[in-house]
Amino acid sequence: MSSTEPSREQRRARRNVRMLGKLAVIALLMFGFGYSLIPLYKKICEITGINVLAVQETLGPKKGNTQVDASRTITVEFDANTSGPMRFRPAVSSLQVHPGEMAQVVYDVVNMQDRSIDVQAIPSYAPQEAAKYFEKLECFCFRQQTLGPKEARQMPVSFYIDPALPKNVKTITLSYTFFEVGLKGKSN
Repeated sequence: MSSTEPSREQRRARRNVRMLGKLAVIALLMFGFGYSLIPLYKKICEITGINVLAVQETLGPKKGNTQVDASRTITVEFDANTSGPMRFRPAVSSLQVHPGEMAQVVYDVVNMQDRSIDVQAIPSYAPQEAAKYFEKLECFCFRQQTLGPKEARQMPVSFYIDPALPKNVKTITLSYTFFEVGLKGKSN
């Protein structure tokens, strides 16, 4: 063996350093991928219209200029879907409102079980473009709710439609999906 050739230990040490470098790069890429998942998920949901619980839905109402446009009438239809042991429906199936006019609708919910449940409502809109013009000031969808055993409750939604809504939109459907959350390991 020549003296210029690295020893077995030196070769092993270099391989270990290269492997450590590769593992560090992989770990950094994995961290970057995990960090980018939340904004990537939000963007995919925004583009596809899936899970339209936008940041404005979780933060509550926006403040804005709400001058009433009495020259237009928008029909707002209300829909309710449920997943779980409850009855959920709007008190009225539709309302006629002018853009900028404050309106309120009540949804009735009944827990059909003999135990308390935690529930959440997720709104969606049709047509999808109407979502950014539908301004909720009060909504049960802003946070999770706890319903006691056999409890019946009326839950209001106060809203207005931004007058900037495109003129071609004459009907908006507000649909809520109401579901039980936190089922795993829950027993009452």
